[in-house]
Parts: sequence; structure tokens; C-alpha cells
Amino acid sequence: MFPIKDDNPQVATPYAVYALLALNAVAWLLLQGAGSSPALGVSICQYGFIPANVTHASNALNTPEVCGLTAGPGWLAVLSSMFMHGSWMHVIGNLWFLWIFGDNVEDAMGSLRFVIFYLLCGVVAALAQMFSNPGSTIPMVGASGAIGGVMGAYIVLYPRVKVHLLFILVFIFTTFRVPAIAMLGYWIVIQVVGGMTSTGATGGTAFWAHIGGFLAGAILIWLFKDEELLENHPFRGWRQARNPIDIWDDPDNKA
Repeated sequence: MFPIKDDNPQVATPYAVYALLALNAVAWLLLQGAGSSPALGVSICQYGFIPANVTHASNALNTPEVCGLTAGPGWLAVLSSMFMHGSWMHVIGNLWFLWIFGDNVEDAMGSLRFVIFYLLCGVVAALAQMFSNPGSTIPMVGASGAIGGVMGAYIVLYPRVKVHLLFILVFIFTTFRVPAIAMLGYWIVIQVVGGMTSTGATGGTAFWAHIGGFLAGAILIWLFKDEELLENHPFRGWRQARNPIDIWDDPDNKA
């Protein structure tokens, strides 16, 4: 199942989301050579976040060094790693989720606050992954931790908004709608299960980064949201009109 859109129109132009999409795309194309070798490997080692570089954990001595002498720049890589990706599917998937869910979260706080919120969620996500395996020498890259924060905020702000999902089974293609709380709730459950069953010793999905980012977003949204901006959004919260589309078309109606 893959989200393709939501029934949640934008209130304002999401300039921050556009900028983050562009920065990730530019980093992928220019710094990472669009996934070509050797640019991809070099960029992951130079800009990826390697927990052992900052924890100096003793068990790191027994872990094979993926990057060797080209290891990334310690704590600064917490930020740079958010704009690095490991493959075309990785970058496309992350930016697609940001495109679908980011605009309405930005609606709730404004562009500047959204950028700060996004980066904070990414930092918490990186720290969560680090604490799950302090001695890891495997570089962590990707925007998914920060985007997990966006999803955590979305489930708090717009739990009842319908999300359209694409379902593929062999040659069967169909779509259906579910409330955001069901789709995003299912997503975070999968991350928790993955985090509990994966050691992360050989790389793969950074489940704890996803979990940390999601929880950070669900908590930080209470500090970052702007109630005045949310007042303009008839799709917020649990209280919605029976037909919110009518309210959207007629601003004189009230939810």
C-alpha cells in the first residue's frame, strides 16, 4: 500500500516544503551523482551520520568500518545526513511522503517554523538511531526521520482526513481511502515491529530513526502549531462537518 494523495487542500503556498524538496533533489543530483559510482558511496561516507564517530563506543572496535578514513564529520553529519539518500527509490519515496503530508503541516505553523520543526525532528530521529546502536559504523542517510516527524504532526492535526492508498497485488491495481490516523498509525506500528526485530548490524532501514522522528513530531507540534492559522483550516482535529468539502468551498460556513 502506498499513499498517492490526501483529501486535505492547502491553505497557503508551502514554500518551506518546496525548498526542502529542492534541496534534497539538488543534493541527490549534484553531491551524490544521481546514485552513480563513486559519487554515491563517497557522499554517504562524507555526509552520512555515523554513530561511532561521536559516541566512540568500545564495541565499535569490533564492527567493520564501512567508510574507513573517509568517515563523516561527526555531529555536523546529523544535519547533512538528512539530505543524503541511498538510491532512487529511497529519495523518491521520501520526497513523495513529504509532498503529500508536508504542505498541511506547514499550513499549521508557517514556513519558518516548519523548517525549524523539520530539522529538529530530523535531529531527534538521528539521536534515536544512535542510542539504539551507539557503536554502529554504518552511515545513516535519508530524510525519513524528519519526514516521520511531519507524519507524527499530521496524525495529531488531521486524524480524520482521508488518505488515498494505492494497493498492488500481482496484476491487480486499486485505490481506496482510509483516515490518516489509520494509515499513519499502521505505518508507525510497522516501524516499531521492525525496530524490535532488527539489530541494524548490517544496515538497512533505520527503524528507530523513523520512530524517534514520528514521536518528536507528535510532541513538538503542540509547541509549533499556530492556532490562528489552524482556525482557517476546516479539516483540523476530530471535529469536522459532515461534508468538509462544502465548508471549504463556502468560507462563511463553520465546522
